[in-house]
Amino acid sequence: MLIDSHCHLDYFVEAEIDAILARAKEAGVAHMVTIGTRVAQAASVKALAERFPDTVWGTVGVHPHNAGEADGLPTVEQLIALADHPRIIGLGESGLDYFYDKAPRDLQQEGFRRHIRAARATGLPLAIHARQADDDIIGILREEHEAGGAFPFLLHCFSSGPDLARQAVALGGYISFSGILTFPKSPELRALAAELPAERLLVETDSPYLAPVPLRGKRCEPAFVTHTAKVLAEARGLPMAALEELTTGNFLRLYPKAA
Repeated sequence: MLIDSHCHLDYFVEAEIDAILARAKEAGVAHMVTIGTRVAQAASVKALAERFPDTVWGTVGVHPHNAGEADGLPTVEQLIALADHPRIIGLGESGLDYFYDKAPRDLQQEGFRRHIRAARATGLPLAIHARQADDDIIGILREEHEAGGAFPFLLHCFSSGPDLARQAVALGGYISFSGILTFPKSPELRALAAELPAERLLVETDSPYLAPVPLRGKRCEPAFVTHTAKVLAEARGLPMAALEELTTGNFLRLYPKAA
């Protein structure tokens, strides 16, 4: 059994969802987490998780791209209230994106800190988006850890440098690999995946984006996580069944509300 730890089901057309979930089940993907990116979108995330209670969980939060929008900086209290739902198992995605810079960096950073504080208050893990912002990501993680104590978090769709991964793991964080792991241009990422502690590894699709090899160019969906898992298994010298057991166990440890 595999779990797609990060996807965006509400980015698909409503009429497609049943078939997408059926293909995931056929591929051995038993569960998935559909991710929040805006306050206004939280209702659709919850609706999907309620509609498929045996398959789909959700998170709520504001993507760094959206931090500059009218509702892009919810208070910690608002985030806590949004997460108060039986099918919401985490917060995010939040973090920093200095590649696109769609929102001012100070707003991205403030939003990131508020999500961290909500994660600490609720005990729910935070899915973190990090793109070309390694120094500020780890700086904020450290500052918040030192100021208020530990909080659960996951660096999702990891494609950053090894220093960020190692320092995040040292703070108790988890690392999730997407289809990027399978790309021909990603040998360094595969080497890092082979090195990191086994008990901190997850897999995801980030669908509908980043379809893995051999499906590049197609619209990604949760069933495709099997290809990323296969490459991760190969990188770590594990049989596929062992990799499935490993990443599922790690997911349930990070997201105890899903257990």
